Amino acid sequence: MRLRFRHGVVRGLTLATALALPLAFTPPASAAAVDVPEVLANAIAHKVKGKNVHKHLEQFQAIATANGGNRAAGTPGYDASLAYVQDKLRKAGYRTSTTDVEFPISWEEFSPSVLQQVSPEAKTYANPADFVTVHSSSAGDVTAQIQVVDPVIPPAPTPNTSTAGCEDSDFAGFVPGRIALIQRGTCPFVDKATNAKEAGAAGVIFFNEGQPGRTDPLEFDIVEWRFGFPIVMASTAVGLDLADSPNTTVRLKVDAKTTVGQTRNLIADSRWGRSGEIVMSGAHLDSVPEGPGINDNGSGTAAVLETALKMAYVPTKYKLRFAFWGAEELGLLGSEQYVAGLSQAEKDKIRLYLNFDMVASPNDATFLYDGDDSDAEGAGPGPAGSAEIEKRLEKFYAKRGLPFEGTDFDGRSDYGPFIANGIPSGGIFTGAEDIKTAEQAAKFGGTAGVAFDPCYHAACDGIANISAAALERNSKAVAYSSAYFAFDLSNIPDRNAAALAKSSAAAPARHSHGDEAK
Repeated sequence: MRLRFRHGVVRGLTLATALALPLAFTPPASAAAVDVPEVLANAIAHKVKGKNVHKHLEQFQAIATANGGNRAAGTPGYDASLAYVQDKLRKAGYRTSTTDVEFPISWEEFSPSVLQQVSPEAKTYANPADFVTVHSSSAGDVTAQIQVVDPVIPPAPTPNTSTAGCEDSDFAGFVPGRIALIQRGTCPFVDKATNAKEAGAAGVIFFNEGQPGRTDPLEFDIVEWRFGFPIVMASTAVGLDLADSPNTTVRLKVDAKTTVGQTRNLIADSRWGRSGEIVMSGAHLDSVPEGPGINDNGSGTAAVLETALKMAYVPTKYKLRFAFWGAEELGLLGSEQYVAGLSQAEKDKIRLYLNFDMVASPNDATFLYDGDDSDAEGAGPGPAGSAEIEKRLEKFYAKRGLPFEGTDFDGRSDYGPFIANGIPSGGIFTGAEDIKTAEQAAKFGGTAGVAFDPCYHAACDGIANISAAALERNSKAVAYSSAYFAFDLSNIPDRNAAALAKSSAAAPARHSHGDEAK
């Protein structure tokens, strides 16, 4: 039988027969030019309908309405959302499981923090005039020698020139057990503290950078509560005073406690495909406390769920894993803790990760994560294989005459922990609080001068806050990309080999839909 394309399917084959081709059928030589994975991916995309995806959104709205207006992590609304998705997946034949996710509920300081120079001279610094406690700091009472980390001593020629603590190499020669003295600048504080912890620091003293307007103690929340050592922020004058002697010993005390809550990720594995080679698609399931989160991120969740349901009985070549993340809105905690809990061998099985966060913004544009850094916005490329993911999605939209443009891997969604571990990633995003330009309005339609999602992180992010057209086309793209790679990974580097030469791209800052203090 000669195979022909007709409207994206193979003439003369039933869908079931077509879907079984990679496992049960070798095309004759005359059909060698047929891109079978492309045919199958388009056939599955055709089966995903926006109206069915919308039904899931209606359920999420009903859940939020019945549970205080939101589906935030740690609330009954989130638990009901997870139960709804899990029930659908179980009935479709998926093996489902949950993984625990911890998140901070509150942070309380019981008494003012203490910073004292013990030697070479005794000196007590004033709180809050000279230094302040960094919110989310762990408790601790440490007396140890300080070690200055790669400072730029002011006056510096231009603002924000210090990169102290931003790189692992800044801690070369750091003596474990000492207190790291780190200047503000360039990268997020959480990155500096993470590098200090990995170097064996017993505490961290940040100090302000020294340019005009950047000299006083800065009060901020570092968000991460699991460092296990005290952290304070000092003025430039105190930082320089402590750095003046190479043998300065200080006492650093923080009397505080973080109350921790728990939620869950939902993971669903298909019954088909090679267990050692996994194609993973994910979306965060939680909303912010302010609203029901129907676009952010009911839209991505619903599209991934409908894709999973339509692929439940499709015998794919590679195993599909669908993830529904908890506590993304609290700092990518669900995906971060999931990846951190995997062994290196388990990470290597994940050949790629596809992320779908906000795919139906009401004033939408189609943004594809810039795997090859061709848009050169500054974040750099993703790990090897990310460019191929971007190109595959570009092919989907180009074939349909639909516009698209690249967007940076800026660390604002759940691809972050995967990229940080060298796992190629990609996906779709339709815009959040940023304003649509006149050029984008001409390209994508919609209204210039208005946010892509005017209800971003607000109570009005309800069932009316979506673009039905965006939901339709992007849900199909979710299905297309998930299905294509479930049949063809020939252009994606093998994870075992990739692990030996981990991507040199810098991992994005860990945060969710907003900037951390720098």
